[in-house]
Amino acid sequence: MHSEKEGLSSEEMIRQAFIPKDWTEIVATDSWAVFKIMSELVEGFEKLARIGPCVTIFGSARTKPGGNYYKMAEKIAYLLTAKGFGIISGGGPGIMEAANKGAHFSGGKSVGLNIDLPYEQNPNPFIDPDKLINFDYFFVRKVMFMKYSQGYIVMPGGFGTMDEMFEAVTLIQTHKMVQFPIVLVGQKFWEPLVIWLNEQLCAEGFINENDLKIFTVVDSAEEAVEQIDQFYQRYAIKPNF
Repeated sequence: MHSEKEGLSSEEMIRQAFIPKDWTEIVATDSWAVFKIMSELVEGFEKLARIGPCVTIFGSARTKPGGNYYKMAEKIAYLLTAKGFGIISGGGPGIMEAANKGAHFSGGKSVGLNIDLPYEQNPNPFIDPDKLINFDYFFVRKVMFMKYSQGYIVMPGGFGTMDEMFEAVTLIQTHKMVQFPIVLVGQKFWEPLVIWLNEQLCAEGFINENDLKIFTVVDSAEEAVEQIDQFYQRYAIKPNF
């Protein structure tokens, strides 16, 4: 799906988006895209339906191996798999690689939901070969994260990480998903966001105080794992949706 747009400038892509399509083009592109979306959903459902309890670890693809957050993500994954959880990541480098690496070397399930991006993301080598799924569509990939995870660890990251984190928060806030734990790791990184949520969104009435209890901020790998562990000492594991 990327081949037609590769090599185009941003301005050319914008202009191309506004060119009216005739019926033949609509049938050949938009309508057939439905079947591609369906195939990605079916593949994801079939591969993940029997995967068992898993925790998803979100975070930046730009985090360098050996960095503090990379090591923390690897340790979190290692400790969680020792407790019987599989690990799901976005399948790429950085924090995603660290998560799969920790799961891989602990002997646990290591799942990668990779997104096909031109010139960018390739699957990391620590994903179980039978648990790698490639996606063209971000929204289909997010369905899999939300549907097959029993908890979310969110490491520092950029727009993609924020998108994934707030997707989970929104689904829990609107009671579209079971309230599984969402754990933000890195007090220094997340504190300014939490302050803004309190002083702006909550103070202005766009969210309420209980919405801020949907997630927890911790500062170490051990605390992150403890949050997941304590939750499952209180509640039985349930499927999402």
